[in-house]
Amino acid sequence: MVHTSSPPTEAMLSLSKFQVSTHTDNMLVTLCALITALTCVSGVTVLTQKPVLSVSKGETATMDCNLGTVTNNEARWYKQIPGGVPQYVLRMYHSWSSPEYGSGFSSPKFTSTHQSTSDYRLIINNVEEGDSAVHYCQTWDSSVNEFVLQ
Repeated sequence: MVHTSSPPTEAMLSLSKFQVSTHTDNMLVTLCALITALTCVSGVTVLTQKPVLSVSKGETATMDCNLGTVTNNEARWYKQIPGGVPQYVLRMYHSWSSPEYGSGFSSPKFTSTHQSTSDYRLIINNVEEGDSAVHYCQTWDSSVNEFVLQ
């Protein structure tokens, strides 16, 4: 799922997936990432993320997105339930103190922080079964004029 404003070129793409399962009395949320590397016309745009994250129901899940060499200083996050369409969760610019939210998403359940101009974090508080979904990190790569998803 790469949206372009010019003829399609290849970009870095990876997918993150929450899966909720029951383990004794605890609900576990597992974040799995599938990373597929593709090459951009002007070089390699690399977005990276940890492959697995497990938390218990009611705890906090954090997902990191590294924009690599992209200089847009913005990360957008999307949530997609299997069989559904992607939902825009939020976007965060490096210069902002708090994110801008999509319809149906708000603080304190969802928030975002940044550690640098290229390192962004999606934070989901009080994790529950409804958080089970594929989560995408997206930015704009102005060097090739296209969106890059993770």
